[in-house]
Amino acid sequence: MTDPTADRPVMPDGYGVPEPVDGVLSWEQVELALVESLHYWVATSRPDGRPHVVPRWGVWARDAFWYDGSPETVHVRNLLVKPEMVLHLESGEQAVVLEGSASQSVPVGPEFGRVLSENFKLKYGSRGYEPGPDAWSGPEAGGLVVFRPRKALAWFDFPNDVTRFRFG
Repeated sequence: MTDPTADRPVMPDGYGVPEPVDGVLSWEQVELALVESLHYWVATSRPDGRPHVVPRWGVWARDAFWYDGSPETVHVRNLLVKPEMVLHLESGEQAVVLEGSASQSVPVGPEFGRVLSENFKLKYGSRGYEPGPDAWSGPEAGGLVVFRPRKALAWFDFPNDVTRFRFG
């Protein structure tokens, strides 16, 4: 994927968002925050439209967010009906909010399975989560959800660097 386009979001005048595009965040800065984060907030919509938010562990790799989620959980059942999802990092001061859609992943091959396994172990091994590289492979694989963003809003020093990203 090529880097998304970056610009300033449209916000009310009183927010103090600078007009020039100078000073916006780079996608590399935001992506680093996505890679390094330990906890992510996932927001989905129930079939009747009520919101559902849940914290998740996950890995940012290959321009997407990958996380485990049993098909029996509320958020995965929601995604089967309405694939739209919002992903948010923990901080409100250094905010990263992504909008996009998610779905259950097809089984991943051994090469990408190793990438996911290593990243999950690195981040969550000390908490007892160490999936093997074959955890998401083969016909019995399940529970891996992949989220791909369409739009993002981020800031590390609001309002000076507030940036909107659009994915092509």
